[in-house]
Amino acid sequence: MSIENLKKTAAEKAVEQVESGMVLGLGHGSTARYVVAKIGELWQAGTLTDIVAVPTSQATAAQAQEYGIPLAALDEQPVIDLAIDGADEVDPQLNLIKGLGGALLREKMVESAAKRFIVVVDGSKPVEKLGTRGPLPVEVTQFGWKVQARWLETLGCTPAIRGGEAQPYVTDNGNYILDCAFPNGIDNPAELGATLQNRVGVVEHGLFLGMASEVIIAQADGLRFMK
Repeated sequence: MSIENLKKTAAEKAVEQVESGMVLGLGHGSTARYVVAKIGELWQAGTLTDIVAVPTSQATAAQAQEYGIPLAALDEQPVIDLAIDGADEVDPQLNLIKGLGGALLREKMVESAAKRFIVVVDGSKPVEKLGTRGPLPVEVTQFGWKVQARWLETLGCTPAIRGGEAQPYVTDNGNYILDCAFPNGIDNPAELGATLQNRVGVVEHGLFLGMASEVIIAQADGLRFMK
């Protein structure tokens, strides 16, 4: 199976847990698009009724609107019954790195408000140690972003502004993202997360620790579940 087929399989398995009457958190990214599409199909078919969704990005909101899925802001629906989203890395404790799709702040806000958070990934995403497969995204203010980059270097990583200095990527919240490569992975995610959280000018980071309820992994030989 192709990577896209694996993503679709995992996403549709997670959607089996969506019920009528739920407030849903809709994630952002390549795997989450399959989640939104399946929920949209069920909504249009009348199989799912009385749902409302809180999107984690403008792109997700636009896709959901194509299916006519009722949307609400987090301010209007501060308690989410179920959130479904992808991840860039998953470790054995179900800790995640997210944010390569660029929506980590809104994803973390919505998924922190969820009673249950299901993560859907293909078989390339599980890792023994976070930060070994790719960089850790850190969202920072545009003002003074080079100061943040120099500070991040002191934590043992190599930060790179997403999109390059000539035309940096700008998040839905008007911020920049610094992708931080740790040459040997992240030894203590909780400690690093706390350090980043306490830094003025760092808006959010892509360490999603202790948040996932379940991970559905689609592999060539079938589905695997982590809880």
